[in-house]
Amino acid sequence: MSLARSGSLVLALAATLAFMIDAADARVGGGGSSGSRGSRTYTAPPSTNTAPKPAAPIERSMTQPGTATAAQGVKTPSTATAPSRFGSGFGGLLMGGLLGAGLFGLLSGSGLFGGLSGLASFLGLLLQAALIAGVIFLVMSYFRNRNQPALARASTGPGPSPSLRDMLSNRQGLGGIGGGATPGSDLTIGQDDYDAFEKLLGKVQTAYAREDTNALGNMTTPEMLSYFSQDLAEEQRKGVRFEVSDVKLLQGDLAEAWQEPGTDYATVAMRFSMIDVTLDRNTGRVIAGNRDVPTEATELWTFRRDHRELAEGWKLSAIQQA
Repeated sequence: MSLARSGSLVLALAATLAFMIDAADARVGGGGSSGSRGSRTYTAPPSTNTAPKPAAPIERSMTQPGTATAAQGVKTPSTATAPSRFGSGFGGLLMGGLLGAGLFGLLSGSGLFGGLSGLASFLGLLLQAALIAGVIFLVMSYFRNRNQPALARASTGPGPSPSLRDMLSNRQGLGGIGGGATPGSDLTIGQDDYDAFEKLLGKVQTAYAREDTNALGNMTTPEMLSYFSQDLAEEQRKGVRFEVSDVKLLQGDLAEAWQEPGTDYATVAMRFSMIDVTLDRNTGRVIAGNRDVPTEATELWTFRRDHRELAEGWKLSAIQQA
């Protein structure tokens, strides 16, 4: 066999292997991470028992870094005050009082210390300034302590904090294997929500394999539908199609759930299995996968619910590989 012919054979085998690997990873989402998670698009979801490793960062998104926060018009007021030139605390108040008294003396024509004579008068001024500063300090401390509880309650988000009993009862969701409330979440996720997430997992996979963009449009955000449409067009160009069946959720955990103006978000880590076969579009020949052997995958799916369209329920907003 000539060297040129051997080289051509090696290239052909390499191209075939690359095609098979690409086809095997071309399930929903194309094996990549895409979509939007609102203001948390570029923030990694918390780790869970189902997905203990950090999630892959979003690669395709219509949300630009910083855009979501700017669009909401959120302005964080600065709580820092200008530093005092006389220091802070009691000493600053004392020095400020002394300087004020000295300036008053100069303006009244009595000299820097207001006509004070002798050490006793000066000590008396110090005592008066100290008493005034002490009263001001106590008043400021009273109002500061009075305002702290209100600020603490406002930072916990709407609704009461989930109790341990609520957290354990919520773990019946997602096939009874995982789920539950996350301490850092400010949105309560119930049993109906977990059931909806599990159903969407199977329905989205099946609709994608059927290339049913109408069904996908009813279950995903317009952004995710655009990515799925691009992926399906690429698969048609390659001359392949997919066959998906027997989608089963094996384990699931709620990573985080939160609210933004007019929108609810929930990110769920899911480990699932399914029969995923890649076929030649023209002949139906199996290119990758096995109809008798299921494959497993772990991904984080983010679901979005619009308050103006609550009847439509949750829709898939992003997929991240775990």
